[in-house]
Amino acid sequence: MHKFVYICIAGICACGLIGCVASPRFTSAKTSSSGENEMMTVEEGVASYYADEFNGRITSNGEKYDMNQLTAAHRTLPFNSRVRVTNTDNGQSVIVRINDRGPFKDDRIIDLSLAAAKSISLIMTGTAHVRLEVIERGESSSSIKP
Repeated sequence: MHKFVYICIAGICACGLIGCVASPRFTSAKTSSSGENEMMTVEEGVASYYADEFNGRITSNGEKYDMNQLTAAHRTLPFNSRVRVTNTDNGQSVIVRINDRGPFKDDRIIDLSLAAAKSISLIMTGTAHVRLEVIERGESSSSIKP
């Protein structure tokens, strides 16, 4: 019985420590806009894009995916957040609206629509190292009612 109690306590402690690990890809910086302090999230990593196969399908927030709009999929940012995505190889940037969840490959941080990918010259390579800057946080609800 005592071993069971010790194992349970060890498991609870381990779970609590997991939440204390900081992600190395995220940084926060205070910025000032009209005298108000806001948190701006910055993330760096690999971007990819999705297009034809998903065009017209329903996104995670309930709207139809349109590959010709400036939208993107991100794992955690609230829907309708606006994010500046900068291709660090060429300096080109685009502002996208988060309307979907993904990417589902571990080495990627964002999936861009075809239009967004074209605007930062991501089409030829398929992926690129990018810097994300959150410029406006969307609502925190998990979906939008159609």
